[in-house]
Amino acid sequence: MLIIGLFLVSAFLLQGALGFIQIKNFTKNFSELRKQGRVLIGKNPKRFNSGSLMLISIDDQGLIKEARIMKGVTIFAKFKSLPQLAGSYLPVVAADYDELHHFDRLTRQCLLNAYRNYIDFKAGKLSSDAYDTSVNVFSMPLFVKIQQVGLNVTTTVKQRYKTFRNGD
Repeated sequence: MLIIGLFLVSAFLLQGALGFIQIKNFTKNFSELRKQGRVLIGKNPKRFNSGSLMLISIDDQGLIKEARIMKGVTIFAKFKSLPQLAGSYLPVVAADYDELHHFDRLTRQCLLNAYRNYIDFKAGKLSSDAYDTSVNVFSMPLFVKIQQVGLNVTTTVKQRYKTFRNGD
């Protein structure tokens, strides 16, 4: 039982460390694009299927300077450049059915989510949490899982203690 517990704790710590590396990769790519101007983020998060995240550097008129996408299920996913979007206008690409269907489903969903964010920004309708850049470290999957395991262990111990006390 102790070996299983140590294995689980090790797996959670490894997940946290690798997740941190992925966050550093995002930060590096975001910073590089931010130097070019505004950056739109399009996302398509999934729990069990492949999710995706897109970063699009645009100018004031919506011209795409550079776009990068990260797709995958695991924490080993990395950003890849999308050169076919460079030089296009985001509103035109998002409104053109034929243009959109040059991309796979995940890329299309990210592109449309980024376009929705662009429209909300232009209309002044971005919610306040869109500007919130703070990160609650304790909401990371590693800490949430540790909290769940701790609650399960506490509940089990309480139940066994109650059973033991009532059995005497």
